[in-house]
Amino acid sequence: MNVRAAKPLSRHKVQRIKDRARYDRSDAYAILDAAFLAHVGFCVDNQPFVIPMLYARDGDALLLHGSIASRLIKQLGQGVEACVSMTIVDGLVLARSHFHHSANYRSVVAFGRARVLDDATAKTSALAHFVEAMLPGRAAESRYPDRNELAATSVLHFEIVDISAKIRNGGPKDDKADLTLPHWAGVVPMQVQYGAPQPSEDCFTALPISVQELLQRAPA
Repeated sequence: MNVRAAKPLSRHKVQRIKDRARYDRSDAYAILDAAFLAHVGFCVDNQPFVIPMLYARDGDALLLHGSIASRLIKQLGQGVEACVSMTIVDGLVLARSHFHHSANYRSVVAFGRARVLDDATAKTSALAHFVEAMLPGRAAESRYPDRNELAATSVLHFEIVDISAKIRNGGPKDDKADLTLPHWAGVVPMQVQYGAPQPSEDCFTALPISVQELLQRAPA
């Protein structure tokens, strides 16, 4: 009897709860742009590693940076296959049963390969882009890297080949039989909040415009 081999699944296709999947890059990019911390996964001699890293999106690529001595940077710079993932948690979903407790979230998984940015001008521009991704307007309020700092830093351009997003929103999905149970069910929203800025002990400069604007637009 001939047994047909199973068709390989696309690596970025969502397999569980497929209606939460988003494959439009604009959806994934909007989530990526809302944060700046991701986890980068790669393999060295069959040993997997997952490392948290700051990132910044630059068009259809992610910028990553670190010390030139970093194992991750060295491996990714060789063009190995890698996976970058990030998640924003928007709320706790509390159900009447333990089984249906969950969280509302927005997540992204991206696959691709990275290359090293060797040109000093490109590296300088990329590092400024990092600062701007963290806090718009901040790059012009701080010093650009000098020659030694550029030499000690490696910047990677991670080209996004495949990408998908997964989003959960809404309330708990309780079983009908549990709806009459005397337990509270619903969502506890979560959001990032910024506290009062704490200047360094040796800083006597007025609060910069970038931070003032951040506090003005941040949720109360």
